[in-house]
Amino acid sequence: MTAPAAPRTAAVVGGGTMGAGIAHVLLAAGSLVTVVEAGAERVVAAWEAVATSLRKAEERGKLPAGAEDLLARLSVVDGPAGLPSEASLVVEAVPEDLALKRRILADVAQRCPEAVLASNTSSLSITALAEHLPGERVVGMHFFNPVPVQALVELVTHDGLRADTLAAVRGYAEALGKTVIEVRDSPGFATSRLGVAVGLEAIRMLAEGVASAEDIDTGMRLGYGWPMGPLRLTDLVGLDVRLSIAEHLERELGPRFAPPELLRNKVARGELGRKTGRGFFDWSTKGAL
Repeated sequence: MTAPAAPRTAAVVGGGTMGAGIAHVLLAAGSLVTVVEAGAERVVAAWEAVATSLRKAEERGKLPAGAEDLLARLSVVDGPAGLPSEASLVVEAVPEDLALKRRILADVAQRCPEAVLASNTSSLSITALAEHLPGERVVGMHFFNPVPVQALVELVTHDGLRADTLAAVRGYAEALGKTVIEVRDSPGFATSRLGVAVGLEAIRMLAEGVASAEDIDTGMRLGYGWPMGPLRLTDLVGLDVRLSIAEHLERELGPRFAPPELLRNKVARGELGRKTGRGFFDWSTKGAL
């Protein structure tokens, strides 16, 4: 059996934390990669994010080639006009906004006529995203943060997805060194639904004074083998992101996903986790993780 191969040419729309990580693993697998951002400052920031990620991986001996050699295959462009028409995989990694993702995928579908149209959404309906698009090419391709380290990719299917598209994207994910699970399109898929449920309960326990944040997390790490406790994981994901997903799941699945007031209050105060220096833990000092 032929080993799976990474796409020769790929693109990532959105150069934030997730987009930069996806670009990193594509470059490491041998792809030519274009990252699409909006505005000169974001273009520079996206380039630096990918470069920093690759250089740190090189220091740890986790790259197949030098970081600078891989960066020679990276382009970061301002706007979708710079998308390579020959791309065989395009992953959108923009904020969890259905209308925004639809607009981006519609543009990508026109500019990249042969590409798999993959969404990195962690909770939005792939069926809804595929409406008014060539749905046979649209698939959920949910990576996990930090992308270069996390081994899982959750592929989300829908009724209009072609079998050959699913086979192609599974091969791409495996060529990136990822383990794949396939999930039918449903609110929160498998991983977000379970992860958010545990995370919200941990926040409720903290608010009720059941235990400290440190002890709740230690209990899940040592008692259940989690590599990271649910509250630190929430800090890593971003409290605002977790709140948005919880609100979506509450609308779709009912009050068991209602966000706790503690989560809402922290987001309102700008305590969003590691990216702001404080969430359930203090991230302002080195080694906070």
